[in-house]
Amino acid sequence: MVPVTASLEVSGLAFAYPDGHQALFGVDFSVARGERVALLGPNGAGKTTLVLHLNGILTGGAGTVKVAGLPVDKRNMAEVRRRVGIVFQDPDDQLFMPTVREDVAFGPAAAGLKGPELEARVERALERVGMAEFRDRPPHHLSFGQRRRVAVATVLAMEPEILVLDEPSSNLDPASRRELADILRSLDVTVLMVTHDLPYALELCPRSLILSDGVIAADGPTGELLSDEELMRAHRLELPFGFDPRSVPVAPARP
Repeated sequence: MVPVTASLEVSGLAFAYPDGHQALFGVDFSVARGERVALLGPNGAGKTTLVLHLNGILTGGAGTVKVAGLPVDKRNMAEVRRRVGIVFQDPDDQLFMPTVREDVAFGPAAAGLKGPELEARVERALERVGMAEFRDRPPHHLSFGQRRRVAVATVLAMEPEILVLDEPSSNLDPASRRELADILRSLDVTVLMVTHDLPYALELCPRSLILSDGVIAADGPTGELLSDEELMRAHRLELPFGFDPRSVPVAPARP
C-alpha cells in the first residue's frame, strides 16, 4: 500500500517573538487527510502563533511544518498558501469587496483564474456554504452569521486541502452556529478548528489537541479529554455549567 501523506505535520516547532517572549517550546503533531481536529487551550497558550506558522505568516523558528509533504518555506510558499485556508475570527477581516461574488472571486482571480472557470469556482464555493442567492449583495448588508459563511466561501474558492478556523462559533446565534456546523461536517477537507467553544469541538471534531504553555499537553478523542476533570483543570479549560461531555454522541470520523 502506498503511504498516505499527512495533510499537516508539525515537528519540534519552537518560536520566540523579537521581544524575547517564547510562545512555542517544541510542538509535535500530525493531522491525517480528511481529519477534523480541534485545537484547544487557554488564552496565551500559543494557539494563534501555531496557526500563523501553518501557512508561513510566521517563520524563522526552530523545527519544521509540512503541508501535504511540502515544507513551509520560501520555495513552497505560494503552493502552501493555496493549500492552507485560514478563516479568521472576524469575517470583516476577509470581506472587503463591493459584492459577495467579488469577494469570493478575489483569491482565485489573483491566482490567474478567469472567465467561466472562475465563475464556476465562485458558484461552487457559495453553494457549499448555502450563500449562492446572496452573490450580488454587499457583504455589509448581511448578518454576522452570513458574513462568516461568505468568509468560509472565500477560502473554499481556493480549493484548499486544509481549512483552519479561528473561533468559528464566536458571536453566532444558535441557528447560525448549527448551520455552520452542518456546513463544516459536509466539507471534504481537513479541518483544524481553534476554539474555546468546547461543546462545538465535541460536536464537530472526533480528535482534539490541548496546547498549553507552548507545548501539546494532550492529544486524543475529544470526549475523553473533555471528560478528564483533572486535565481540564490543569489547563484552565472549563465546560459550560451543567454540560456533560459523556452525554453527547461522539462526532463521527470521516469514513
